Amino acid sequence: MFPPWVRLAAALFAVSWGANQFAPMQLVYREHLGLGNGSFTAMLASYVVGLVPALLYFGRVSDRFGRRAVIRPMIPVGIVSSLVLIAGAAVPDLLYLGRVLAGLASGMAFGAGTAWMKELSSTAPAGAGARRAAVSLSAGFGCGALFAGVIAQWLPAPELLPYLVHIALMLGALALVWAVPDVRVRATDLTAKPLSVLATPQFRWGIAPWAPWVFGVATVSFATLPPLVSESLRSTSVAFTGLVAALTLITGAVIQPWAKRWSQLDEAAAGIRVGIALGVLGFGAATVVAYTGGALSVAAIVVAAFLLGSCYGILLGSGLASVEKLAPPNELAQTVAVFYCLIYIGFAVPFVISLLAPHLGYATCFVGAALLMLLCVAVGRKVKDRHLTHT
Repeated sequence: MFPPWVRLAAALFAVSWGANQFAPMQLVYREHLGLGNGSFTAMLASYVVGLVPALLYFGRVSDRFGRRAVIRPMIPVGIVSSLVLIAGAAVPDLLYLGRVLAGLASGMAFGAGTAWMKELSSTAPAGAGARRAAVSLSAGFGCGALFAGVIAQWLPAPELLPYLVHIALMLGALALVWAVPDVRVRATDLTAKPLSVLATPQFRWGIAPWAPWVFGVATVSFATLPPLVSESLRSTSVAFTGLVAALTLITGAVIQPWAKRWSQLDEAAAGIRVGIALGVLGFGAATVVAYTGGALSVAAIVVAAFLLGSCYGILLGSGLASVEKLAPPNELAQTVAVFYCLIYIGFAVPFVISLLAPHLGYATCFVGAALLMLLCVAVGRKVKDRHLTHT
């Protein structure tokens, strides 16, 4: 039998597959249902409506009653989300509900699952739990987008088959994770209390200001950039969208060993600086996409996906490692949940760009995003250092 952490990793992989299998479906739904960019990015972002409340609520439930009490029921919720998305091919409004349910499943899994992974990795080197969770989630995000794109591009019933694959994965994950031991001692004090970590300058100013850019850069890569070259690619545009999403997110998984090294230095500040620098370069490549066309713009998207994916992976790994260091054991899942809430704010970035681009142009939006990301980090670091100096 696989080690317990591997079985949990399978569940995190499966739920994150479901979270991102929707990403390459934009062109499918545009062709079959007539959805525009604004409608699709709104559907993509509606995932957050289910995610954020679930993260906050089930993180607390997990810290009180155990991780398994949350992860087991998460899997049926994930299965239902794909069933509703299948029905969305006939009733498009159900696509919003399916995305909300996918967010609910993810919210149940991410906080509790990341905390559980740390506890199951107690005999491994420091930070192993955060890295294992980040790799499992990033690999699932990337593979879900890649295989959904390939299936939708070249196999029949593109509105059906990608979701059936996810349902099969979730059923397999249920069998693997069911008997994983819940090693955490459950809390006896069930009184709701504020999280102590949230009041620290290290979290409020050292992590929170840049956290939304974790998924902000990733979603721009796979939700905003591929449609800009869909006319050039035509018959392979769906598969290309999945490929870009996979490259972005799997790069985020592969780069975790570097995130590990930087997370051990100065509370991950070194990793954050490197991640932000790669993100700025990625937005620069995105600007090239906006100014060019044809093969050059396709190549620029691939470069942007690699750079933005590296930014995403380093920031995610550095952030989770920092949260593990800051949070006491009885607040770990809840603090991780708050961190995930912050990073998922970034899902709104493509939607904002879709609103602004017709008036400002995509190039201006990408440059503005890079400048805003730099500003968030610089201001947060300055305020954090001032607070630490006066304490």
